[in-house]
Amino acid sequence: MSHLHYRTCPLCEATCGLSIEVEGENVKNILGDKDNPFSRGYVCPKGRALGALHADPDRLRTPLVKRDGRFVPVSYSEAFAHVDQGLRRVLEEHGRSSIGAYLGNPTVHNPSLYLYTPSFLRAMKSSHIYSASSVDQLPKQYVSALMFGTTSSIALPDIDRTDYLLMLGANPFESNGSLWTVPDLPRRVRDLQTRGGRLVVIDPRRTRTAKHADEHHFIRPGSDALFLFALTRTIFENEGTRLERYEGLLSGLERVRELAEPFTPEVVSGHCGIAAEDIRRLARELSAAERGVVYGRMGTCTQAFGSLSSWLVDVLNILTGNLDREGGAMFALPAGGSSNTRERRPNERGYRIGRKTSRVRGLPQIMGEFPASCLAEEMETPGAGQLRLLFTIAGNPAVSVPGSDRISRALAGLDFMVSIDMFVNQTTRHADVIFPAISPLEDSHFDYIFQNFMTRNFVQYSPAIFEKPTTQLYEWQVLLGLTQVLGGRGPDIDFEGEDERVYQAWLQAHPIDVETPEARTLRGPDRIIAHVSAAGPYGLDFETLRAKPHGIDLGALKPRLPAMLKTASGQIEMAPPALLNDVPRLRSALEGAPSEFVLIGRRHMKSNNSWMNSGRLADGADRTALFMNAADADRLGLEDGGLVRLSSAVGSIGEARVAISDEIMPGVVSLPHGWSSDTMTGPGVQDRTPGPNVNVLSDPDLYDVPSGNAAFSGVPVQVLVAGGVL
Repeated sequence: MSHLHYRTCPLCEATCGLSIEVEGENVKNILGDKDNPFSRGYVCPKGRALGALHADPDRLRTPLVKRDGRFVPVSYSEAFAHVDQGLRRVLEEHGRSSIGAYLGNPTVHNPSLYLYTPSFLRAMKSSHIYSASSVDQLPKQYVSALMFGTTSSIALPDIDRTDYLLMLGANPFESNGSLWTVPDLPRRVRDLQTRGGRLVVIDPRRTRTAKHADEHHFIRPGSDALFLFALTRTIFENEGTRLERYEGLLSGLERVRELAEPFTPEVVSGHCGIAAEDIRRLARELSAAERGVVYGRMGTCTQAFGSLSSWLVDVLNILTGNLDREGGAMFALPAGGSSNTRERRPNERGYRIGRKTSRVRGLPQIMGEFPASCLAEEMETPGAGQLRLLFTIAGNPAVSVPGSDRISRALAGLDFMVSIDMFVNQTTRHADVIFPAISPLEDSHFDYIFQNFMTRNFVQYSPAIFEKPTTQLYEWQVLLGLTQVLGGRGPDIDFEGEDERVYQAWLQAHPIDVETPEARTLRGPDRIIAHVSAAGPYGLDFETLRAKPHGIDLGALKPRLPAMLKTASGQIEMAPPALLNDVPRLRSALEGAPSEFVLIGRRHMKSNNSWMNSGRLADGADRTALFMNAADADRLGLEDGGLVRLSSAVGSIGEARVAISDEIMPGVVSLPHGWSSDTMTGPGVQDRTPGPNVNVLSDPDLYDVPSGNAAFSGVPVQVLVAGGVL
């Protein structure tokens, strides 16, 4: 007999509700949960493939230790003992400053990881912390912290009530949203257009999202800040600002006006590729819209001016009176609470930056971590603090970080490496110990992180569907074990005692007057989830969460200013010095000549960064081709399917198949993210589908200066005809 279970999909930021039909120990079918009030039955191919991931025979199910160059299965006790021995050796020779960790994207989708990683990192007692954040969204969070006071204060498009959405560098029809939890965006866009609203997309590629827009403009990769400054300048010039609602809340407005003055539409047009008259018209439309909003995402963050682009998105929403306004850019109120949901302290210090810089290049530490672009050099460069022992948690930097070939070589040269992962992949193959991750369906789920970015306030708790194998540990238990070893308390793990330490840390961070009943009955993530929900702004008890398997609609977004501001001034900081200091670098970009070709990445609905480009999600038509405009192909004498060689300042790809497309802007070529040309074989291996790795070409020395975030968009490349047709 089959049974239905309702659950949040844990594979991307959309957090769609799933209806999972189970018979015995097998998943029979997965559909969208039509009774989920947030996603309303929507599901993408990733969610439908969750059953295949659960049953994947290549998914690791036992710890592995490398002996004589080969992985052998061992018990957890043996694995922890091996970590303890390796750690002691490295500490004796190099000290604490030689230990580091890299956290991959799936960490923030998994309560076992994101609730227990902070204690693990504190036990590490080292500054060598890196994550996927600095190859993704760091500029947006950094700018939000400078302007509003916290990294979780992200202003989101209130799409269900807007009538004008200007979108840059984002393709949510494929990605399902990013720093914007917005399930079923296609339906929401249709509703926007049905009520007479407009979607305008600015992107170097005519993406799936752009094809459904009312208007699309190509833009030269990396020039978004120029375009946004021109919009800003035009709105000031036309006296199109609507600032009455922010009386007494804005600091630095006149400085922004002064800085925008040189960036006229006529000056920036030739550099960004958008006609001056179109820039002026778009500025007028945005100003005139009753409820308008600007949204910029991956393409605006992962470029040389990611912080300035992210800043100007918020500046425009403020100038047009659309920040913190229904139908504009609003702030979520997360059920689990966050730093901007707590009462403002009289001595609020705001967000502090610049306390530490990386050892080799001196790049900034932001959100407690250094840019991932520094990872290879920190492993390679001798001296005090050289990274010699690395923990990777659900991350694959050998594929997903700039200069990936260099990363692989550096990983191979480490003294010791420990990974938590579902598979052996391009990164974990270098590990000395791999701890397996369990199936997402064998653990409970609660989106504590993405509640901060929801386009409508919502919460859902999902219990485990299957019992985990008795031979496996939960990831939170693995982290408890590693935390104990790092703390010098030996490899015989006291799971109960270590879990109590983690829980007490969460109690201090989220104080509550009355202890929850679950504090005495639960252990692991569920105990923390019960506590933060009770301590959060809605005061939700755990039984209420469990009694609502389809989730709880907490209502539309509401204005939250000024209460949610955590800046030292208590105002919106429109002109943070760290950003203003970067404007001269942007002005100098107006003087440079563009490269013949620049490279951008691209996303596919079936892809989920580097860890889902395999198995069922890698089937179907080849998605690894290099997109090139027909005019560029004609100039090079290329036909569709022709082969080219690509090279950049740091690497080369010997052979890539060209797909001629009018989707791509002339002078721009595009490769997808997350593939690897280094095909692997063997038990537990994930990466068996080859494809050119775009990060062989991505340059670690190209980055957004204020944040240190990697610049993937607009990498100069050479394209040479290789001959032949595939």
